Formats: sequence, structure tokens, C-alpha cells
Amino acid sequence: MSTSSVADHDDLVHVSALNEYLYCPRRFYYQRYQDEIGTPYELVDGRSKHENAAHRGNWINERYLCDTSLGLHGKIDIIESEDGVLTPIERKRAESGGYYTNDEIQLAGYCMLLSKAIGEPVNFGYIYLYSTDQRHSVRITEEHRQAVNQIVRRIQTMSVDEIPALTDTPSKCEACSAQEYCMPMETAMLEPDKARGTGWESEL
Repeated sequence: MSTSSVADHDDLVHVSALNEYLYCPRRFYYQRYQDEIGTPYELVDGRSKHENAAHRGNWINERYLCDTSLGLHGKIDIIESEDGVLTPIERKRAESGGYYTNDEIQLAGYCMLLSKAIGEPVNFGYIYLYSTDQRHSVRITEEHRQAVNQIVRRIQTMSVDEIPALTDTPSKCEACSAQEYCMPMETAMLEPDKARGTGWESEL
């Protein structure tokens, strides 16, 4: 399995960043530009589960891929090889027992990288949920691929001088690792114009 050569990784977007950006662009901004932010519990717990996961003969574990034409790089958790067909598997902690559109977009990013690496279409992948010990097949559509390309462009054009708007879902802020930098309630109260049109407008 080959990968594209990369001269400068700084221009590439990590596939996991697609998920993080979709969850909250403002949180992603602070994660990107503030070194002091701690590692969220979910990430630590997920790494632990990955390390303790079982191995099977037809699995390729943790394969790093990158491609400059996509502007992406990342490590696929598992690639399943079945009758010559390679299928990426993304593992999720997901307490709710389900997965989200964000997860589908992240999986699409991995499918696009794998497709570039092997020179063949990769049109579906799996999301495995630890909470239910089940995996779900996801067909990757053109809409998924377009979303990946759009988010990559948004991330690549981000600037430290332009802080994204407050989230439309204030409940996301309750356990957010970036809250002390983002200060959503304080921002909404002191600068109500920044809360206008967001979920924080109703909190004032």
C-alpha cells in the first residue's frame, strides 16, 4: 500500500480535525491556537480502548496515510481486508449508543485517503461503537466527499485573528476543554452582537 509523498505536513489537515471542526469550529480554533488546552477525557479513554482492542488476522492496524491533493493525513484505526477489498473501520467511544454525522465525515476522510493510496474506489466503511460492541456500515456518498473538501478548505484558511462564532448548541460548552479560553457566557453577555443568531442568544 503506497502513500503520497509530503514535503510539508503543516498544510495538511488531520482527518480527526474534520470531526472536531464540525462539532464546534470555535472549540477547534482554541485547540489549534492555544497550547495550554488539556487532553479531553474522551481522547485519553479512546486511546486506552484502542491499545486494549483485540486483534484479528484480516485486520491491518493503525495505518498512517497522507495525500497532498486531498490536503489530508491521518491514521486509520483498522483496515479490514476481506477477499481483497480494503475497508476502514473507525472506532468510537459513543456513550449514547449511536454515532453522528461528524463521525461519518471523519470516516469519509479516511475512505478518501485509502482510495488515493490503493488507486481504487473505497465507497463504504464501518463505525464500531464500544458502547454496544457493534459496527455500522456507512456508504460514502458524493455529499460526504464534498463536505470533507469544504471543511478542509475552511480549516486551511483559518486565521488566529478570526475567532469563529459561538456554537448554536450551548450544551456543548458544559464539559468543553476550551471553555476557559472561549468564555461563551461572558462573551454573550459582554458582546451580545456575537451571540446574535447563535444558540447563546436565547441564553441571555
